[in-house]
Amino acid sequence: MTKFTKVTSSHWGAFEVDVEDGAIVATRPFAPDPGPHHIPDILPQAVHHRSRVARPSIRRAWLASRDRNRGDGDYVELPWDEALDIAATEIGRIRQEHGNEAIFGGSYGWSSAGRFHHAQSQAHRFLNAIGGYVASFGSYSTGCAQAIMPHVIGKNFLAYLYEHQDSYQTIHDHTETLVMFGGINPKNSKVSMGGVSEHVTGPWFERFLGKGMMCLNVSPQRVDAPEGCDWLPVRPASDTALMLALAHVLETEGLADRAFLDRCTVGYPQFRRYLLGDTDGLPKTPEWAAPLCDVSPDRIRALARRMASTRTLITVAWSLQRGEHGEQPYWMATVLAAMLGQIGLPGGGVGFGYGAIGGVGKSFRGMRGMTFSQLTNPVGTVIPVARIGDMLRHPGEPYDFNGKRGPYPDIRLVYWAGGNPFHHHQDLNRLHEAWTKPETVIVNEPWWTPTAKRADIVFPATTPYEREDIGRSPLDDYLFHMPRLIAPVGEARDDYAIFAGLAERLGAGDVFTEGRTADDWLPELYGEYRRLAEEQGIALPDYAGLKAQNWLKLPIQADDSERSLFRPFRDDPETAPLGTPSGRIEIFSETIAGFHYDDCPGHPVWLPPQEWLGTATAEAPLHMVSPQPSDKLHSQLECALADVEGARPERLVIHPDDAAARGIRQDDLLRVYNARGAARARAQVSDGIRPGVVALPTGAWFGDPGGNIDPHGNPNVLTLDVGTSRLGQGCSAHTALVQVALDG
Repeated sequence: MTKFTKVTSSHWGAFEVDVEDGAIVATRPFAPDPGPHHIPDILPQAVHHRSRVARPSIRRAWLASRDRNRGDGDYVELPWDEALDIAATEIGRIRQEHGNEAIFGGSYGWSSAGRFHHAQSQAHRFLNAIGGYVASFGSYSTGCAQAIMPHVIGKNFLAYLYEHQDSYQTIHDHTETLVMFGGINPKNSKVSMGGVSEHVTGPWFERFLGKGMMCLNVSPQRVDAPEGCDWLPVRPASDTALMLALAHVLETEGLADRAFLDRCTVGYPQFRRYLLGDTDGLPKTPEWAAPLCDVSPDRIRALARRMASTRTLITVAWSLQRGEHGEQPYWMATVLAAMLGQIGLPGGGVGFGYGAIGGVGKSFRGMRGMTFSQLTNPVGTVIPVARIGDMLRHPGEPYDFNGKRGPYPDIRLVYWAGGNPFHHHQDLNRLHEAWTKPETVIVNEPWWTPTAKRADIVFPATTPYEREDIGRSPLDDYLFHMPRLIAPVGEARDDYAIFAGLAERLGAGDVFTEGRTADDWLPELYGEYRRLAEEQGIALPDYAGLKAQNWLKLPIQADDSERSLFRPFRDDPETAPLGTPSGRIEIFSETIAGFHYDDCPGHPVWLPPQEWLGTATAEAPLHMVSPQPSDKLHSQLECALADVEGARPERLVIHPDDAAARGIRQDDLLRVYNARGAARARAQVSDGIRPGVVALPTGAWFGDPGGNIDPHGNPNVLTLDVGTSRLGQGCSAHTALVQVALDG
């Protein structure tokens, strides 16, 4: 009997793993973590689950006739060499007949926290080695913000988001009023790209509240902020209206910081005319906003006055830009913070994504992470990631995106590795139909996910526990050697080995591998990282030493004054300009105004979405939000979680008044539906959600299409698949009205 224990890392943090006789048998929390996530508890069952892809599999109907009815029929298991030959021949055919512009490389990147076996890097490197592919812009989480905010605060918005925001320590020391639009959810902060080793959001809020800081959760759910925070249960999608009313109070009561606006912004006079109603006859007063957001005018005025008289930090959750017109709350929050004049002051101004991932709120000196080069993509075509369905449905049709207009590419082959679009995307019934348009879909995947079940060729991929890697997140101060814990399950192979085999068959083997095995690449990547660390005065062990040590904490903690993007700008906008055309914060953007988009004009405005409580009907009277799940990251490990008795269908949170009106009691089985689809759910009756709103978490695997109801409770059978606007074209999942009834 062989037994050992090692520490490894993941997107939800580090944890100890017990291995016995070649199987993962248990996990335990990482000792230095003050608030470890419970996700690893299910890992042993998931890694060895019956839903693992055992051998290379090709859909029988595709082999026979290139039939496009994906999701139907069974698969033929083949030896690796034969399956790779078939896939390489098909990729070569598509390239020869249609060009590399007909290949879409759909790799989302969350599948592994390791720096080498990072599915997105591996897939994109392979596709670039054979001539390129159609790529995607942004993410489902932040795609809309990634489009709008470079126009507002500069092209280095992502660097600000991840590297330059105030730490929780600075907020504790300086902030008096924390206004959280969309909340700061400790559940969401339990994960982070590449890992978060010390989960600290909850403890920091205990300190915030203990010192008397006002922490206001502006959200339809109480649980969107830690216990003890004040709660302002606004209507979903009304945040921009509330912000405008706060701004109106600042302007009309002489509380706006004119000196800051004049020195550090452009375009306030144009926005001011809209705010006061000079351009549309509607002054954005608290009385105007009250029926839109369901907050009394007196409370709006009191909040505006407090924000102006105290050090105030406005934070905006990623969820706010995942709805139709999602550009507006992000832009308007920045304008509101500029009117307060506290941008660039410690603990003041505006912040984005606190609580969305665990790394935001920590303060580290930047260290370039280890990156496996993706090479250069010769194909210049890029689509917004949330428009995949439209791309497949409407090849050749023109669409607008961020000032440009062009046709959707004609995609004949989709290669997907690392991710599950049948979790992320909206209106999954329509996506299922769009998925039949390409001639071929190839997927690398450890499990038979809904995406794998809709592929023509499925290659079994290893999990992070079946290969050696290095764990290092740029938002974390830990470095990990991630050992191979068990042998590959079934005939699974690393993505690198799969792509190396394909590249060799397509005449690009040397370009992809550079003559190196995976075992060769790991010390190569680490050696470069170690050299750069030494240039910053940080001594690291050699690769053999890291393997022996398993993990170490990096001495990269930093004072926030070393990180701030806005403080030098505030001190002197001339010598430290932002990366906008004016070098200032753009309250009015000449660039955006020049796009002539009626759904995103030149300054922030109130634009109600097509589906929200203001347009509710008897057929669809409830606004559904679809937050991240608490039991997993996205849809990962869902195969094992779904086995737990009573875990599926997913729970729908509903207010007692809405439940009583429908005869619903706790734990009842429910039908959640609208014109787009239906999902089964189980009732969770709670006064922690405002009336008129229901919450159904994402992550349940999409069931078989064509039935009357999704059996597992996937909210994306109900969500609206439209872009946030012609500017951002982001995900609009939070724009959805539904009805709820007892099932059966």
